[in-house]
Amino acid sequence: MTRYLYEKDLRPMKYTILTSTKHDETVRAIARHLDTTDAKLRRVMIRRLDMSLLENLQVRWEMGQRHADGNDLVAGELGCELFTRFIPLVDPGTMQSIYNETKAMMRDGSPADEALARGKARVREAILS
Repeated sequence: MTRYLYEKDLRPMKYTILTSTKHDETVRAIARHLDTTDAKLRRVMIRRLDMSLLENLQVRWEMGQRHADGNDLVAGELGCELFTRFIPLVDPGTMQSIYNETKAMMRDGSPADEALARGKARVREAILS
């Protein structure tokens, strides 16, 4: 019986991509940015991202770091465009909610460092859930 590619379990192939030299460095950089382990991040990426996106992960990460979020420091720290458009690990609605809550905390008098730390923790939680 013939098995079609779309019926095949692609997890081993995705893992192979993510553990290749350049991709592994990128996964580790993203994991450091999110303050999580590379193994947890790999598992999420294998589950959520397609082969094409995984193969271009390094370029997407680099381009996202250069061009995402413009001059908005809060959005840049949270990775709003980086993790919704360049490496789509968070739903845009969820990211907008996190961004709005972080900005509201800062407006209400919370120290910027504390508000950003809580926002980044929510981004990490949204990605790993």
